[in-house]
Amino acid sequence: MADLLQQAILIDGTWVGADDGTTIDVTDPSNGQVIGTVPNAGQAETDRAIAAAHAAFPAYAAKTVTERAQLMRNLAALITENADELARILTLEQGKPLAESKGEVLSSAAYVQWFGEEIRRARGEVIPSPWPGRKLMTTKHPVGVVAAITPWNFPSSMLARKLGPALAAGCPVVVKPATATPFSGLAWGVLCERAGFPPGVVNILTGSARAIGGAIMASPEVRKVTFTGSTEVGQELLRGAADTVKKVSMELGGNAPFIVFDDADLDRAVDGAMIAKFRNAGQTCICSNRIYVQAGIYDAFVERLAERARALKVAPGIEDGAEQGPMVDAAALAKISELVQDAVDKGGNVLTGGAPHERGGLFYAPTVIANATPEMRVTQEEIFGPVAPIYKFETEEEGLRLANDTIYGLAAYAYTGDLGRAFRLQDGLEYGLIGINEVLIVTPEIPFGGLKASGMGKEGGWQGLDDYLETKYTCIGGL
Repeated sequence: MADLLQQAILIDGTWVGADDGTTIDVTDPSNGQVIGTVPNAGQAETDRAIAAAHAAFPAYAAKTVTERAQLMRNLAALITENADELARILTLEQGKPLAESKGEVLSSAAYVQWFGEEIRRARGEVIPSPWPGRKLMTTKHPVGVVAAITPWNFPSSMLARKLGPALAAGCPVVVKPATATPFSGLAWGVLCERAGFPPGVVNILTGSARAIGGAIMASPEVRKVTFTGSTEVGQELLRGAADTVKKVSMELGGNAPFIVFDDADLDRAVDGAMIAKFRNAGQTCICSNRIYVQAGIYDAFVERLAERARALKVAPGIEDGAEQGPMVDAAALAKISELVQDAVDKGGNVLTGGAPHERGGLFYAPTVIANATPEMRVTQEEIFGPVAPIYKFETEEEGLRLANDTIYGLAAYAYTGDLGRAFRLQDGLEYGLIGINEVLIVTPEIPFGGLKASGMGKEGGWQGLDDYLETKYTCIGGL
């Protein structure tokens, strides 16, 4: 693991420390032990990384799509070859079970492969001219230097969705991984070098989010910023992007409803709820936040979900058979405790869990709360933890209204046996991602992104590549 666990930052093809020599400890959330340190970089280091990317842009953008596609294939193959090592690093710094980490790493390779293939199909067009003797055409071009700011909950796959399309399109990148999980991002720097990307094309920084982010937003040489994180930080970045008129992609907060109708396959719905709620200890932007169950099957669903949640193996992610790991830090654990207490104070009935796990540390017991109501904080706030509040509803119209009653619009799930209802939900749900009788709905081929306060832009699909390309129109006359 030592060759991929880098404790330096990558600027212009050189691994270096922070200018002032300061470092940040990175800890394993399952036991609090220090895994290693990373440089505490700031504005000066960021300015140099941006300058390196800007200098590398003309030559890298001039590479043919065949050359860039080959680099992407090289990188995808290296990620796959090193999947076990990358998964172990991810679990140590983030906490999720090793099987989930391995799945995330392989998903990352799939995104890189997809964008390496999709760039070969990034066509312009010839437009029929309304004038004689003229040809009208559009062409696609890389936007320029891209800055990518990635979160701690999926430190590999979130990077793949940003670095993949940027590199495929011909854009050098400056990457700022989350301080809690920097090693997964730094490992990508090692693999990008091995894959053959030229110096300056991939730059990876760790350190002060405010200093690095400030330098990125202030730089006119950064032409696009792609960010995954909270809506509040996204709003701040959007304001900062205005001064230099940067392109932005924002994948922000969520408050996903999970709707179960009386005619649903109950077993399938419970299976889906377990995945959608408790994967990564509920620390996902698209996990079910509010579970709405129609009155006719409410009691049966609640009973089965509580039984399944009670049986989950809570353990360090590196341990065999672990199904739920720790919360990422003490602040996350404290927030979960506050939200559960608020729900109890307002009449919620805790069927299982409801407190920190007996293992201690940052572990929280899988929790199911019946009789949830709109007045509870869990209804409007993103829980980001293993807590499942369950609400009862009577009619389809009521279920849809409750599901849409939020400022967010990232993901929504519904279980029903009625085909007509499935299409009505597809029309009526105000969400960018909708799963009907499915919760594992994300793949490189689809456009991932939300509506309303959940962001703008797409990651994945041809749309995810198009966000890193500019369209030029040319009119040629005198023909």
